[in-house]
Amino acid sequence: MNTAGHSEATARRGLELTPFRGLRYDPDRVGSLAAVTSPPYDVVVRPDGLHHLQDADPHNIVRLILPQATTPAERNEQAARTLRRWLSEGVLAADAEPGLYVYEQRDGDGLLQRGIIGTLRLSDPAEGVVLPHEDVMPHVVADRAALMRATSANLEPLLLTYRGNGSAAAASQAVERAAEQPPLLSTTTEDGFSHRLWSITDAADVARVQSDLAQHQALIADGHHRWATYRRLRAEHASPSPWDYGLVLLVDTARYPLRVRAIHRLLHGLPVAQALAPLDGLFRIQHLDVPLPEALESLADAACADNAFLLAGDGTFHLVDRPDQDLLSRTIPTDRPAAWRTLDATVLHSTLLDQVWHIPEDDPARIAYIHDTAATVRKAELDGGTAVLLHPVREEVVRDLARQGVRMPRKSTSFGPKPASGLVLRALDL
Repeated sequence: MNTAGHSEATARRGLELTPFRGLRYDPDRVGSLAAVTSPPYDVVVRPDGLHHLQDADPHNIVRLILPQATTPAERNEQAARTLRRWLSEGVLAADAEPGLYVYEQRDGDGLLQRGIIGTLRLSDPAEGVVLPHEDVMPHVVADRAALMRATSANLEPLLLTYRGNGSAAAASQAVERAAEQPPLLSTTTEDGFSHRLWSITDAADVARVQSDLAQHQALIADGHHRWATYRRLRAEHASPSPWDYGLVLLVDTARYPLRVRAIHRLLHGLPVAQALAPLDGLFRIQHLDVPLPEALESLADAACADNAFLLAGDGTFHLVDRPDQDLLSRTIPTDRPAAWRTLDATVLHSTLLDQVWHIPEDDPARIAYIHDTAATVRKAELDGGTAVLLHPVREEVVRDLARQGVRMPRKSTSFGPKPASGLVLRALDL
C-alpha cells in the first residue's frame, strides 16, 4: 500500500527495515531442518500438535515458542535455559554478518510466496506505518512479553503485507535476484510446503531495498499479539535500544497475494444442543447430515447472502444463518462502519458470545481459537463442546477497515501461508 494521500510526516517515514545477524540451526546438529520447524505458536493445535512437534526432534523450535512447565515463570525460564544451551552447543549459531533474508514458500498446488525478513522499526498506530486490523487479548500479550523478556529474543517473525510498485521496484528486484542464487537453506515440511532462505548482505543492495520500503505502509496479516508485545517491550527500555525493532516478514501482495482463511472457535463446556437451543426463533437453523467439505460449501453459500455460522460437535453439522434483524440492532454497536457491523465475527462476538451464550471472548477456559477446520470439529466431538466454524472475510474488507483505523474482532482472519518458525531467529544481544 503506497502512502500517497497520507500526511507528509507519514510519507517521509515509512517502513524502516534493518539487517540483523540471524540465528539459524546448524543442519549437522539436528535431525533435519524440517524436523525442527513449527507453525507459529498460535497455530499449533494443542496438545496433539505440540506433542507431535516435540517428538519430531529434541531441538524443535516449539520448545522455545511453547515451552512446557507447571507455571508461566518456569516455562519462560525453561525457554531461556534451552536457548542458552542450544547456543553454547552450536545447535543455533548466528550468521557472520548482518543481512536481510529473502524467504520463499511453495506448495504442490502452484502457490509461490516470497518476502523479506528483517527487523522493523516499531511505530505507533497514529503514524499510519503499520496498520493493525484486529484487537488483541491482554493476557496473550502479557504471556508473549514475558517469554521475550526471558529469552531476549524474537523467536519467530510476524507476517506483514504491503502493496509494492511492480516488478521494477528495488525490493522486488532484490527478492528475485536472490532467488536465482543457491539458498542458505532448503527444506520441505510435512505439510508439503518447501522453504528456501537467502541473505542480502551487500550494503548497496540493502540500501536500495530500504529506500523502496520507506515509501510504503504495511498491514499486519498475522501477529497482532506479537506486534503489541514488541511495542510493550519497547516502552520498557530507554531508546535507542534493540527493542526499538521487531522481527518481521514483509510480503508484497501485489506480486504474491496471500490466502485469507477464517479462524474458528471451540466453546468448552457448551454442548451443541445447548448452543442451539437459545437460537431457535432468532436464526434459521438447518441440520446438515453431510461430510465437512459439503457443509463448508453450504456455509459459503449462506455467508454470501447474510451472516452465517456452522456449528458442530455432535457428529453432524448445523447451519445457523438469517439472524433476526431486531436482535442485531439490539446487540451490535452502532458507532462503527457498516462493513464492521455486518462482519460474521462481529455478530459472533457481540451477539452470540456476549448476549446469547454469555461466554467471555478472552477466557481460555471457555473458548479456544483454532485455525484448522477439521481439528476444531474433532476437538469439539472429543470434548463434548461446540465448534463454531466461520467463512473467511475478503482481504479488501480487512484493508479498508484497517485504513479507517477500525479494528475487527480478535482472531477474525488467518492470512497465509504463514512463515515457518525455526528457520531464522533474532537474538537482541547480537
